[in-house]
Amino acid sequence: MILDVRFTPSAFASGTDLRNATAVVIDVLRASSTIVAALMSGAREVIPTDSVESAVAIAHRIGSDRTVLAGERNSVPIPGFQLGNSPASCNAETVSGKTVVMTTTNGTRAFQQTHGAQMVLCGALMNARNVAQRVAAAGDDQRVVLLCAGSYGQFSMDDAIGAGAIVRELRDIAGDNLTILDSANAALQLFQQAERDVSEALLQSDHGAHLAKLGFADDVRFCAQLNVSAAPVPSFDGSLLRIADPASAPQPQLRF
Repeated sequence: MILDVRFTPSAFASGTDLRNATAVVIDVLRASSTIVAALMSGAREVIPTDSVESAVAIAHRIGSDRTVLAGERNSVPIPGFQLGNSPASCNAETVSGKTVVMTTTNGTRAFQQTHGAQMVLCGALMNARNVAQRVAAAGDDQRVVLLCAGSYGQFSMDDAIGAGAIVRELRDIAGDNLTILDSANAALQLFQQAERDVSEALLQSDHGAHLAKLGFADDVRFCAQLNVSAAPVPSFDGSLLRIADPASAPQPQLRF
């Protein structure tokens, strides 16, 4: 198994190098974490879209009684949407049994850039171990690419730390059957430096500090929870994200 990390969307925008690979999309602050939280709380599925207009149109087509609109632009909740991009707000009362139609500045767009991948998963600090187990179960004869959504097209420390957590978990599972490329090793080292206090490391990142300034420090702390998801890993089929049995997934709990 070969493990690679792409730190910005421009590194995988063409999609050509994802052909037949296992891809893991990572947007720790906050889209990936919100998707994981929504599906843990019983959402039927999450549909990631790249525009507000597309999200509204999809929700209208499915029906307002069956959908929840979620998302942000420039970190701020979108007017008229029921939810922003806050994982802590994705409780069972709000999302259970519903289709969450979601659009964000960076994360949901990254899922649209995974054409050609054999399998696409949603990764976060919250489910790092589960992602590693899912990837390892697919066998040793695969190429795994961790795709960081970044922030406005630039490197984002929070995503790199999240990728490093998955690298560490996969290394512990796969052992000598794993080839860690330099990019993955760099992410691993960043995670190891942050591991003593992941919340503080995220709050010190550019995007984490920006969110805290806007009043979303609790979101950052929520997203910093490591391996708290007991639910199956969300997988993306080209249009939506689902887990195997959302009804049985436990609701996430804040622990900070």
